[in-house]
Amino acid sequence: MPDSVIFSQPYGRVLVDAAVPCVITQWLTFANRTDFIALQEAALVYFEAHSTPAAPWGWVGDIRRMGAIPAEVQEWLATEFNARAVASGLREVSIVEAENVFGQLAAQRYAHNTAHATPATGLATALYPTLARAKTGARRALAAR
Repeated sequence: MPDSVIFSQPYGRVLVDAAVPCVITQWLTFANRTDFIALQEAALVYFEAHSTPAAPWGWVGDIRRMGAIPAEVQEWLATEFNARAVASGLREVSIVEAENVFGQLAAQRYAHNTAHATPATGLATALYPTLARAKTGARRALAAR
């Protein structure tokens, strides 16, 4: 079954893979602060509506083509996004590795900020070379709960 598209813009889209189950944020290029948060919010609202303690969902961030993330967005991710996602049951963000240095640095910073901002919540990040492997990693993380 193909992924369902629930949000789509030139800079990225939000997909759902009900077989994992997971939400996928797929970045297609650089997104400014407003656009980045709009995409993440669309995904987070869907995640909050579908992930439950009895039936948790995973999260895959496909950042292969993503550019840099503005500093204020990194702060929003580490505080507001992570807190809401954890409250909805997220325990690991599976990240498809970026192909460019700006995306790689953004992912490293997010992982660092997440590890330092939410140590008590137990939110982890994991890097994968492909979308298929990230989905497998998300499925494995859900099964380990």
